[in-house]
Amino acid sequence: MARTVECDVLVIGSGVAGMAAALKAASQGLSVIVAEKDRHFGGTTAISAGWAWVPGNKAGTAAGDTRAEAEQYLRHLAPDTFNAEGVAQFLDTVPEAISFFENETDVKFAYPEKAPDYQMDLPGAKLAGRAIIPQDVDARILGDKRLLIQPYLSSYTVFGYMPQVGPDINEFFHVNQSLKSFTYVARKLLRTWFDTARYGRSVLRSNGNALMIRMAKSAYDAGVRMWKSTPVLSLVRDDDGAVSGAVLGGEHAGTVHARLGVILAAGGFSGDKELRRQYFPHDPQGDDHFTPTVGHDGDAARLALAAGGHIDNSVFSVGSWAPVTVFRYLNGRQRLFPHLRAIGLPGLVAVDRDGKRFGNEALSYHDFGGQMIRHNAGKDKTFGYVIGDAKTMHKYGIGYAKPWPMPRGYFYKTGYLVKAGSLEGLAAKLGIDAAALQQTVAEFNPHAEAGRDPDFGRGSTLYNHFRGDMEHRPNPNLAPVGKGPYYAAKIQMGDLGTSAGVGVNARAEVVTAEGTRIPGLLAVGSAAVSVFGGGYPGYGSHIGPALVFGYRAGRDIAKLAAERGVERAAAV
Repeated sequence: MARTVECDVLVIGSGVAGMAAALKAASQGLSVIVAEKDRHFGGTTAISAGWAWVPGNKAGTAAGDTRAEAEQYLRHLAPDTFNAEGVAQFLDTVPEAISFFENETDVKFAYPEKAPDYQMDLPGAKLAGRAIIPQDVDARILGDKRLLIQPYLSSYTVFGYMPQVGPDINEFFHVNQSLKSFTYVARKLLRTWFDTARYGRSVLRSNGNALMIRMAKSAYDAGVRMWKSTPVLSLVRDDDGAVSGAVLGGEHAGTVHARLGVILAAGGFSGDKELRRQYFPHDPQGDDHFTPTVGHDGDAARLALAAGGHIDNSVFSVGSWAPVTVFRYLNGRQRLFPHLRAIGLPGLVAVDRDGKRFGNEALSYHDFGGQMIRHNAGKDKTFGYVIGDAKTMHKYGIGYAKPWPMPRGYFYKTGYLVKAGSLEGLAAKLGIDAAALQQTVAEFNPHAEAGRDPDFGRGSTLYNHFRGDMEHRPNPNLAPVGKGPYYAAKIQMGDLGTSAGVGVNARAEVVTAEGTRIPGLLAVGSAAVSVFGGGYPGYGSHIGPALVFGYRAGRDIAKLAAERGVERAAAV
């Protein structure tokens, strides 16, 4: 016989948005259940870099960043879809939310000296002060529950270690060029391997994994019931039509009665073929998009739709684009490598199926991905190639294919990397026009040698430089494509989440297409439509709003319930 469980708040999804809501709700004395369908907690946040774009944090404010400048930047970022009310709520709540996490939970942040906004040419953009990152953590603070957190995305680690954007990853870029960098990397890897052998997984965790470990520790301490391998099958509504719980499957099968409501925080819909066909213009057949996200299978969208909600796609961009390389391990299992940084390094160029460049490779992954989609509009598929010469391959590698002295046989066998002795030979293997590729390189090289890119402006902003090799001169993003052999990897379209999402009102309540709220049902994080109108302002453009609006949902749900006359229960 299926069981029935009572709580005040049911949170669906255990990524940063869901955990933020759970932590704040629990801090108010509410009984909270977090239902996660995966066998691990943490969702996409746990495999991410963990940055949070939160202008108005203490370091940015101390450095002179103002609310007016942040609003100005966001207004110019997506002017046609600017959400004035939502942005105001976001900016107003950042100080309160970050203060709560740092002072009342185990979450701790670091405040990098440099983390440029992605559109440094827009009014109000800042070089630093808006993007923060979680401090590293020893996973043993979770005791025997530490292995319940989603592991790193293996294709984005270096032999098990997850480098951080900034000085850390720069040491990895120079591992074969500097004794200092070699020693630094060796220390990191040896510690990782030792801990993995002893504990089953490295215990010093960084990036988004560190954030989720800290949030999980806080949730357990606060009495939040964390249920893994527990998918939500359907929502339950009371006699008045308000959402009052859910039917669950898996390890905790049964019905949950949530007195104060349900919060959808189960991610976006980029992993759902049918929803992609409806909302991703570049993927009309549902077979031309490859997401590295965890759990973004459209669960929140389908639950909201079944309750009378709708998908709001009135945004500048329906997804947060991230070019990926799709390949298979030798055992046949498909893997993805997100090209979040390396396309803008000196000596690399990206070309289309005709052998021609189509954009600024040093833009953010989202903006470069947008260029790639627009350039391939009307074509049968969306793809391109990242190409580099022997020197570049030796120095930086290409994405998942590591630089010297790593052997490359594995990358050839898996189909990740293509090699040829000449540009003509490479073009033949890739099936692109050889003359066009040779002409592209011939036109690119003299300008790159001088540190300029008159065609697309690569290396023209501080953010571009941050994505390059800061030690390379005269431009951190530019170097000629020199002597062979030549190497290439195919890039296709992926994402880090959706910007289109469940339609919500100013209080994160799910609404119908006509704007009528659905009582008892809220949506936050990538489950909800982007507060930035589909713009992507900087590092952590998903995690920042997820923290803030998750916090707001947890803070306000008791108030919302009081307006409906629902009594809350004591915390369990």
